[in-house]
Amino acid sequence: MAIRVEPPTVEFDPFSADFFDDPYETYRTLRDHAPVYHNTRYGFWALCRFDDVAAAHQDWRTFSSAHGVTLHDLLGPPPPPMGTIIYLDPPAHERLRNLVSRAFTPRAIAALEPMIRQVVRATLDAVRGRTEFDAVADFAAPFPVEVISAMLGVPPADRQAVRLRTDALLHREPNDPAPTSAGIEAGMVQHQYFLALVAEKRRNPAEDVITRLCAAELPGEHGPQRLSDGEIASFALLLGAAGSETVTKLIGNGVVLFHRWPAEWAKVLGDPGWIPNAVEEILRYWAPSQYQGRFTTAPAIFHGVTIPAGEPTLLLTGAASRDERAYSDPDRFDIDRKQQIALGFGYGIHSCLGAALARLESRVAFEELRARYPRYRVDERGLRRVHMANVAGFSHVPVAVDGDA
Repeated sequence: MAIRVEPPTVEFDPFSADFFDDPYETYRTLRDHAPVYHNTRYGFWALCRFDDVAAAHQDWRTFSSAHGVTLHDLLGPPPPPMGTIIYLDPPAHERLRNLVSRAFTPRAIAALEPMIRQVVRATLDAVRGRTEFDAVADFAAPFPVEVISAMLGVPPADRQAVRLRTDALLHREPNDPAPTSAGIEAGMVQHQYFLALVAEKRRNPAEDVITRLCAAELPGEHGPQRLSDGEIASFALLLGAAGSETVTKLIGNGVVLFHRWPAEWAKVLGDPGWIPNAVEEILRYWAPSQYQGRFTTAPAIFHGVTIPAGEPTLLLTGAASRDERAYSDPDRFDIDRKQQIALGFGYGIHSCLGAALARLESRVAFEELRARYPRYRVDERGLRRVHMANVAGFSHVPVAVDGDA
């Protein structure tokens, strides 16, 4: 008599300690046995296979961003119009994205390389002579916010405070989708800070993104319209967070991965030309953004399962980027891998506006680490991961080095 083997049950909890620490075995079970997953505890759906996540990203009509992108946003009542790119669907999305895209053209980003290299070197200079330091707290966390803040027009003295408030805003306690009280307060302070900065830029224009947004005009029903101070402040808050968190997590992840896969680091030491592809592999292997939230506006059918209209749905980038259906031997870190469509910086209309900037910063960071610290060791006992809404990576990566090269 044939014995019926029941598929394993799986619970995907994006607020559990298991998720924050290592969700990849859960992702494998989801892909194999629940590719269209429904969580009854929180009331959301999730897609986890590469093709499904890519398709949903492209179908913005069905998978809307207008209800928010974090699970906390999606589980609450419909939010008021937020006026920032990630909370908008077309056509408003295109109009607003076009306003700021000129700051992120390939030519504009390439021109930033000397400034970025100077910032990276200055950050490493602060740990010169030490045989131990934290590759995140002392390096990967402080420098990206300096770059994006300079672009926005944030004064140098305020930039690290912007980073710390962003960290507090994104932090989540296990088993709780809501921001902490400290995070809510940090978000309000951050918004007020940018409101004041917008007012200052209106009085004293400069060559920066906030000034451009103050002067920009959107086509409107009754003629050209300008963004309000509140809209610009929200936009600046978003750009400041996105422009620092992703790079910080990508670099911290890469330092750990190269430690665990020394043959890959040896390739980089032999030829820095490997670094751009290494950045793509870090992005795939440990995606800094593990999911993107959407809200269904119509029923969506995948693998014979219907996600009803009006449902919070997570597009699990972290799971899709390890899908055996898209990648051979996906759990191996291989900087020589031929990459598929890159999902790590989003896909479709909401692909990351600053992806080229993040890639440039990451490349420069690893070039400078390679030159200065070709031999390093990670103290795995001291590794600490962040617990954030939809950002994954390390807050602490202690390293020992043989000294400056």
